[in-house]
Amino acid sequence: RHPGSYSKISEFTGGGFQEVIDDRFAGEPAQVIKVLFCSGKIYFDLAERQVKDNRRDIAIIRLEQLYPLPANQLDALYKKYNNATWFWIQEEPLNMGAASFLLMNLKSINYGFISRQPGASPATGYAKVHAQEQAEIIETAFSI
Repeated sequence: RHPGSYSKISEFTGGGFQEVIDDRFAGEPAQVIKVLFCSGKIYFDLAERQVKDNRRDIAIIRLEQLYPLPANQLDALYKKYNNATWFWIQEEPLNMGAASFLLMNLKSINYGFISRQPGASPATGYAKVHAQEQAEIIETAFSI
């Protein structure tokens, strides 16, 4: 597991579950031109690239709870980053993962999708191909 995926004990005893986690690295909301929102471990690949490239003009929002969808929190962030273009990023093919759920349930936000192409299987079965596709997702997220 990625070291950043672990919570401190104080987060359990003094805090609570966060359905949505805003970006702490991004710059001022008015300067943010793109929002990448995602769920799961792809966040760590995106955050690593964001820091490496010093992209404070991109905010990465983690959606920690898909159901019930925290639409009010997402709407508030949509207003906060009102100058930005939004994209849902997922590792799974477009016809899998949370994309179809979001398409049906998150209609108050205008956003695009960045993922693997639709397919019959969630994985290619080849580590090199998987790594290449993963790199393409990250590259697209930061260059589009």
